[in-house]
Amino acid sequence: MSPALVLSLFAQALPAPMPLPAQAAPAPPPPPPTPSITAMLVHMAVPLVLFVLVTPAVYYFFRRTWRELDVEALEHKRALLARGEYDTRPLALFVITAIILTLQYYYDADFFQSALKPLLREWELAGATSPWGIGEHVSLKQYGDLYRLSWWAITRILGYTIIPFAIWKVLYRKDSLLDMGLRTRGLLSHAWIYLVCLAVVVPAVFAVASQPDFGNYYPFYKKSSRSWFDFAVWESLYVLQFFGLEVFFRGFWLNTLRRSMGSTAIFAMCVPYCMIHYGKPYFETCGAVIAGIALGSLSMRTKSIYSGFMVHVTVALLMDFLALAQKDALPQIWYPMIPKTMISPLGF
Repeated sequence: MSPALVLSLFAQALPAPMPLPAQAAPAPPPPPPTPSITAMLVHMAVPLVLFVLVTPAVYYFFRRTWRELDVEALEHKRALLARGEYDTRPLALFVITAIILTLQYYYDADFFQSALKPLLREWELAGATSPWGIGEHVSLKQYGDLYRLSWWAITRILGYTIIPFAIWKVLYRKDSLLDMGLRTRGLLSHAWIYLVCLAVVVPAVFAVASQPDFGNYYPFYKKSSRSWFDFAVWESLYVLQFFGLEVFFRGFWLNTLRRSMGSTAIFAMCVPYCMIHYGKPYFETCGAVIAGIALGSLSMRTKSIYSGFMVHVTVALLMDFLALAQKDALPQIWYPMIPKTMISPLGF
């Protein structure tokens, strides 16, 4: 009998292996509870009720400013008509705004993912041989989200300040850019308005902070809780883009349209300002309407963006702080604990 036949007969005599007991698949997590129609209607109606309550107070506080703006615009239009001239500034402003907001929308996150992130990866792999050796200071694993948000902040700063101001000086060389709300004269005399605005807005921020979508949305940089370094770098970028936003909407927009549209310029500005909040929590987007009117009126009254900028930044930083505090996620260390093989964006 051949050895192969013996092995075959021996294998057939062995008992068949017992099948392992089937393990039950882990149960999927329960779906989030669906709010009732009543709860959804209440959620939708709350900001509308607040509009009704707050609007008379805003009108009472700024009604004299609005009237002065309308009188100034009427006199300007009469003088233009008497000279047979036409002010092209509103036309230029609206076209520039449409172009900038469109570029920001289409060349923000998608452009970073498709063009900039692969370039950063290439530099990271190249290390010291990358241009200027920048790859030695790149770590997508540790700081990829921060790089993405840095690009977002850069697009806002460039789009809200450098680009429109450069175009404006080409079109209207005699216009002073300092007149776009950048003068500091009278800033201290209007400090009381800043305090009044905070007294109204800060309680609203604490109320909004109790909403479940608030903590999930803020801060944008989800690793802000990793260290105070992460938190400080992100908040610095956040503040800079807010400065650009205030320069654009409350400075460039309103001071360009001031003599052409009067108080109507404030309400026109609120439309694109509200729309750039789409995608944020519902209460915040609705609040942007009232905030836009109040901050716009404040800018027109003081001829400066700085009071509104300080209000905006104070609220934004408070919202990020509260979002982390609610989750007990405030940073506990000064600098992130990163393995030595990982390099920080500053080369530490």
